[in-house]
Amino acid sequence: MNEQEVLQVLSKVGALITDSHIVYTSGKHGATYVNKDAIYPHTTETSLLCRAIAERFAGDHVETVIAPAIGGVILSQWTAHHLSEINGYEVFAVYAEKFGNGDGFAIKRGYDKFIAGKNVLVVEDVLTTGGSAKKVVEAARAIGGKVIGLGALCNRGKVAPQDLADVPKLAALVNLRFDAWDEASCPLCERNIPVNMDVGKGREFLARKQLVE
Repeated sequence: MNEQEVLQVLSKVGALITDSHIVYTSGKHGATYVNKDAIYPHTTETSLLCRAIAERFAGDHVETVIAPAIGGVILSQWTAHHLSEINGYEVFAVYAEKFGNGDGFAIKRGYDKFIAGKNVLVVEDVLTTGGSAKKVVEAARAIGGKVIGLGALCNRGKVAPQDLADVPKLAALVNLRFDAWDEASCPLCERNIPVNMDVGKGREFLARKQLVE
């Protein structure tokens, strides 16, 4: 799949939101959003996207696919499934989960045995800062996994390999640039365009505004 075909899939399932007023996790505002949660209920489209990720790593001898929970679990399963079909051997699918105050990821449930000494592919849905994906890369390496690369549905933050603990290979199905503004200089706020409360941090933003006012 090329980028245009991927964008068509994202639009079809309602994952690509444009001409809206979004409050991002960073606190900045923008008009465009990739709603990864809109993808997963559609198994055919999710499978297609993960097949495209798998094809980009078909020659890298992947033995295990790992992703950050929660949404990444689905990507891990489908990507491993397609890599198994493409390469003719079983590729395992596991996931890492947050621990403590959420600053790190741990590989639990006996999944370490599928990581240690294996060629590992990390997958993620949307890269904004790459923080979660980097922590998964580091967690896999810490228990002896050889991370061969990172695959993502969308890179919307100009994330580079050095932002991801220097992964050898980074492949995103689409690379998007979104305009983002600080609240004080947001043109959408100036034009009183309603904040989208269905995605992003719109509800929290409006709740905070009401408290201040």
